[in-house]
Amino acid sequence: MGFLTGKTAIITGAGRAVLSDGRCGSIGYGIATAYAKEGANLVITGRNVKKLEDAKEELERLYGIQVLIVQADVNAGADNEAVVNEVIRQTIETFGRIDVLINNAQASASGVALADHTTDQFNLALYSGLYATFYYMKACYPYLKETKGSVINFASGAGLFGNYGQCAYAAAKEGIRGLTRVAATEWGKDGINVNIICPLAWTAQLEQFEQAYPDAFKQNVHMPPMGHYGDSELEIGRVCVQLASPDFKYMTGETITLEGGMGQRP
Repeated sequence: MGFLTGKTAIITGAGRAVLSDGRCGSIGYGIATAYAKEGANLVITGRNVKKLEDAKEELERLYGIQVLIVQADVNAGADNEAVVNEVIRQTIETFGRIDVLINNAQASASGVALADHTTDQFNLALYSGLYATFYYMKACYPYLKETKGSVINFASGAGLFGNYGQCAYAAAKEGIRGLTRVAATEWGKDGINVNIICPLAWTAQLEQFEQAYPDAFKQNVHMPPMGHYGDSELEIGRVCVQLASPDFKYMTGETITLEGGMGQRP
């Protein structure tokens, strides 16, 4: 039994994805695997039901935990508060508690220059990332306050360094970074641990980005000094496990940048 046995974690964007070589190709699924190994019951959301079903089957079969899947898509044309509130309703109905919220989901039109970005493309990034994070944090707050739980959000080097062709993605991620710091200030008194991670992991999405926009990929994605990209489960996922530990409360509000397996606190 792991130290998360009996606890419940919500992970957005946690459908199963694989790389061309068959390895785990999704940060969300890597996190879900790391949490399942520690005994946590999971609520995983996403737009693609098949990927969610594949994740549920594998996680329950391999690790003996319970997984609730909820299709959820925060976008410019949806009643997003209702979408998120339904996820929370099903979570409480099934598990009765929320201990960890991990806002991992993010879509974007990366590779499109700022001058060529459309409003729809800009909205895609802001709604799937920034607005989704906002709505999930608000909806989960009363339950996290009860459990003295944790929030783990995701930003990116795209915002920190102004990556070419990622204006909407960078804007969404910088908004999430600011939102996270405010929550850390306001929710610390409630015993809620709030952190943000800026990861660099080799994922199926990054693999597709390289294939679709090779020039933008070369300008934006550089091999870390240690000579490898982060592993979605063993590095990103395990950091997320650590951030849910009661022993890690002192870290609240700080940014963790993962570069090739090295965790740094800038």
